[in-house]
Amino acid sequence: MTDRYFEDYVPGSTHEFGNVKVTEAEIVEFATRYDPQPFHVDAAAAADGPFGGLIASGWHTASLMMRVLADNYLSPVSSLGSPGIDELRWPKPVRPGDELRLRVHVVESRPSKSKPDRGLVRSRIELLNQDDEIVFSALALNFVLRR
Repeated sequence: MTDRYFEDYVPGSTHEFGNVKVTEAEIVEFATRYDPQPFHVDAAAAADGPFGGLIASGWHTASLMMRVLADNYLSPVSSLGSPGIDELRWPKPVRPGDELRLRVHVVESRPSKSKPDRGLVRSRIELLNQDDEIVFSALALNFVLRR
């Protein structure tokens, strides 16, 4: 649903979206540019490292989450940005070949007291891999226009 407004983010509702396949090339490309630690950029070094193989940067995982969130959950007609994210976690590593999906649970939605044209939506966001393991979680806040 692209024309989603504040009133459509119902507390207690859960939404799931998409599959994103993670490739080794993408992991290395992202990490080479933004997070060049050996376990993100060098498969041979990663094999002997703390994770036993190449893993995606947590920031890469967060960017994959954001793409699916922006394409499916945040509406281009009503999204007004975010004042921040709480409880950001990467409980399991993302590896080449993983297929991720997004699960979003609306925790709270409340109208703004100072700006009556909008509200604040608090969402629990999780990325899960093909084994239903949570690889990313956060509690996000978003400003959303009202109808």
